[in-house]
Amino acid sequence: MSAAKHLDTMEFEQLPLVADLPVPMGPAAPLPVMPLGTAAGKTAPVPAASAAAANVAAKAAAASKIHLTLPEGVPAYWADACRQLMRRDRVLKRLIPQISNQALLPREQSRDEAFATLARSVVGQQIAAKSAKTLWNKFGKLPAQMTPELVLKLKVDDMRAAGLSARKVDYLVDLALHFTENRLHQDEWNEMGDELIVAELMAIRGVSRWTAENFLIYYLRRPNVLPLDDAGLIKGISQNYFSGDPVSRSDAREVAEAWKPWCTVATWYIWRSLEAQPVA
Repeated sequence: MSAAKHLDTMEFEQLPLVADLPVPMGPAAPLPVMPLGTAAGKTAPVPAASAAAANVAAKAAAASKIHLTLPEGVPAYWADACRQLMRRDRVLKRLIPQISNQALLPREQSRDEAFATLARSVVGQQIAAKSAKTLWNKFGKLPAQMTPELVLKLKVDDMRAAGLSARKVDYLVDLALHFTENRLHQDEWNEMGDELIVAELMAIRGVSRWTAENFLIYYLRRPNVLPLDDAGLIKGISQNYFSGDPVSRSDAREVAEAWKPWCTVATWYIWRSLEAQPVA
């Protein structure tokens, strides 16, 4: 039998200690230290998150230098909305500086002006913008002033002779009755949400969602209205974002995600890009 002992049977004293093993000696290597200031030969790599933040800041600075020639009297949010939209959307970055001299201007906040705004939208429903303007000009000459009381006094034959269909005459009469009989919460509109106002207006005969949303834009100047029923908006999105290909409401809604909370402003410039005159 061999006299060699297995490791587990050797005497503890015979095992070499780590401290007894030879250690190579030499000059201590210095710890790497990044030079400070401009004397450093190389810069530390920038984290991806920091680089992305710097890129966003650079774009924001570039957008802020673009001169916008906005007309006087625009809503208070308009300039800031334009700059944010230019940072977020490549199409609006190009469009807004070209036509920034056009913007949504304020209207007199009165009962009669509210009625006139809705009446004009009703007259212009389902017809081309140019035809709507011509029809409104003819109808607008009938009453001495565009008020609900005077519209109710008009003869049906005179309204039909101005070019209004029998259905639109009925719609205008119902609209006028809602104002004269105080069925609307006009004094509360400034505190009401967009959808509540839309629901109230759509209770009037002939007032579609398109008409109510136009009212939110042109009369109440709400900043975040997206009128997906508007043919001009859909056409503008098709031409500017899809090279003229057909666009669904879902496609348009997806494009408009980048516009929030300034969909009204974006819609305005998409309209203007078509040189269209939406019924106001």
